[in-house]
Amino acid sequence: MSYHADPRAVIDQPCEVGDGTRFWHFAHICQGARIGRNCVFGQNTMVADGVTVGNNVKVQNNVSIYSGTTIEDDVFLGPSCVLTNVTNPRSQVKRQSLYERTLIRRGATVGANATVVCGISLGRYCFISAGAVVVRDVPDYALIMGVPGRQRGWMSRHGHVLEPDADGRCKCPESNYRYQIFHDQDELSYLRCLDLDEEAPLPQELSEGRIGYEELKVPRVQ
Repeated sequence: MSYHADPRAVIDQPCEVGDGTRFWHFAHICQGARIGRNCVFGQNTMVADGVTVGNNVKVQNNVSIYSGTTIEDDVFLGPSCVLTNVTNPRSQVKRQSLYERTLIRRGATVGANATVVCGISLGRYCFISAGAVVVRDVPDYALIMGVPGRQRGWMSRHGHVLEPDADGRCKCPESNYRYQIFHDQDELSYLRCLDLDEEAPLPQELSEGRIGYEELKVPRVQ
């Protein structure tokens, strides 16, 4: 393994860490954690026993990832966001054998100071806004805002609000990738990219942002 850890980070052994991953000061990786390649863990982060973290995951300062959590590739966890693993904690009642599972799927973003209540799944490329409190499953590409968190629209893979036309078609203003809203048998809406499979990595030429958000911003979702 070839990773970089600040001398003030604590990496308990045995654990698994992929090549190119970096840990900044006061990060604590517990025994039994599994972390992929090219991840970044900021100041005062913690990864508990049994947690699995994929490749190219960015974990900002003051984030703890507790047992029961699985994080897929390309996830962004913003500063001081909160993940939990027991819905009804009590100091007097031991529930270590009852940790609930939380799955954060590929490409999802959890904004600063957002809270993800355990036992749910965050869909691929969903976007949880800063300060939101998420208490239920989130569809792919969904934009979640507020307390409690509610879907307020759709976000592209590049992190831009999408504006569907009357037929449910929309286009990312940065990548020009096309998206389409579909409806399942229960008439629930879901979004798919028409130009790139959700499990495929971004082409190299689109993996570096070159246009500021303000230049491409559509009117704020109300």
